[in-house]
Amino acid sequence: MAGGVANAGAVVRSGRHVLRPANPHSTSIHRFLAHLRAAGFDGASEPVGIDPDGRERLVFIEGAVAVPPFPRWAQTDTALASIAALMRGLHEAARGFDAAGATWSTEMSDPELGAAGRPAAEGGLVVCHNDVCLENVVFRDGVAVGLLDFDFAAPGRPSYDLAQMARMCAPVDDPLDASRSGWRPDAATPERVRLVADAYGLEASGRRELFDALDRSIANGGEFVRRRVETGEAAFVAMWESMGGMARFDRRREWWSDVSSSFAAALG
Repeated sequence: MAGGVANAGAVVRSGRHVLRPANPHSTSIHRFLAHLRAAGFDGASEPVGIDPDGRERLVFIEGAVAVPPFPRWAQTDTALASIAALMRGLHEAARGFDAAGATWSTEMSDPELGAAGRPAAEGGLVVCHNDVCLENVVFRDGVAVGLLDFDFAAPGRPSYDLAQMARMCAPVDDPLDASRSGWRPDAATPERVRLVADAYGLEASGRRELFDALDRSIANGGEFVRRRVETGEAAFVAMWESMGGMARFDRRREWWSDVSSSFAAALG
């Protein structure tokens, strides 16, 4: 199957199943995915198991996935609002999960939370996806119906998970770099982030948390890719070079310093 970075070329469909490389946390992730379905949330991959060859097996989700340059149907307000609503369902279903003994990746979780593996119930944390970008969302008729690739799932605050999604799917990015992925010129607007908050159902305190999480995410932008580059992973080295290195993230930080007050105002 096409797409992906770390797993590019290593994901295949076999009938009604998808086979993809497992990781050290796949057993915990499958436990979590099974819990979501038991809780009535069907908007995530359905786990089947880990095959003897080390690949995880999941049920294929029928629908369309947007990849750069992003098609216009994936850039509509309807599409964005539906992702936020789907994430609300994910977080609600995640609240009853018993994370005792589970292990998680810390690579994309909120850096302020420290080490992974904290109980999901501690401090209002739930297991979050942490990488909801358009490439990890399945749509039908322009509406989000499924989330893919839970490799970076970990306990966290829903506001941080939602902020990561808004940053990538609104998007919250400087116009130059947004246009390189095919985003329309007027996509990165405060109103689009307010739409995320509205569709998710955030109250005033949650909107403040969303803005603060966006601010932290942009301040730390580029660190995940840079760490992968430093380990010599070819796919991430190529990505880093194509983006122009840290200059790409510095440009976004400069843009954000100029416009962040308008986003704060839109969120109230």
